[in-house]
Amino acid sequence: MAATELGQALRRWRDRVSPDSAGLPTGGHRRAAGLRREELALLAGISVDYVTRLEQGRSANPSGQVVEALARALRLSGDERAYLFRLAELVPPGPEMVPAYITPSVQRLLGRLVDTPVGVSDAAMNLLLANPMYAALMGDQSGLRGFERNGVWRNFLGMPTRVRHTPQQRRAFEVGMVAELRATAVRYPADRQLRRMIEELRTKSKRFAELWDAGVVGRLEASRKTIEHPQVGRLTLDCDVLRVEGNDLHVLVYSAEPGTEAAEKLELLSVVGTQSLVE
Repeated sequence: MAATELGQALRRWRDRVSPDSAGLPTGGHRRAAGLRREELALLAGISVDYVTRLEQGRSANPSGQVVEALARALRLSGDERAYLFRLAELVPPGPEMVPAYITPSVQRLLGRLVDTPVGVSDAAMNLLLANPMYAALMGDQSGLRGFERNGVWRNFLGMPTRVRHTPQQRRAFEVGMVAELRATAVRYPADRQLRRMIEELRTKSKRFAELWDAGVVGRLEASRKTIEHPQVGRLTLDCDVLRVEGNDLHVLVYSAEPGTEAAEKLELLSVVGTQSLVE
């Protein structure tokens, strides 16, 4: 019964989300105003086949991570999100877990900043959502899974990045990330996933273990970042971290001062970079 109700709810919610509101192109003939299964799968980072099986009741037990991704993609309210978790026979994450819920208002904000690279991360620095300009600037990260979506994990384990730091900037950035993660761990001591990631980082990264054991405290502050882009070259941008306190989210916004070379390159990227993502 729950699987059937789950499928019906997903179809209803998919039908009410317009591609335009989700930041998707609206061209071509459409039988309905809502999202296609392919579009929901793209937004949630899961396969079309899995969306189909969920809607048809052939898969009844999605993981909490999948449910959270579907709730974001479908722009569910807090009550609807909790209902979706219960239909999947899961307990909605409580206050002891790092929140991963992006409110519809934050999603609308993302939709308005189409010419600005914007990404949304949770308090543990897991990338939850990024607009096309962010993907064009930093590289498409939609294929990353698990801890690979975490900024601390990627930076301390040497995963590829387009950001270029001086040694001094690198040290300050590392201290800021560890300090931010420590503060998050204190706020959410019962989050097992967060604890497991920290333990694995301490094992895999000598530098992380050194900073963690040193007890650095504080928070990751706004900074200027230099990005080496394969198409438009090197550009230095302001990176501001806007904090959504109620949901403990971080909104990362990259911008350039008008009239500068960086602003021109960012404008070029809005055409060249986003086109390459959909080709």
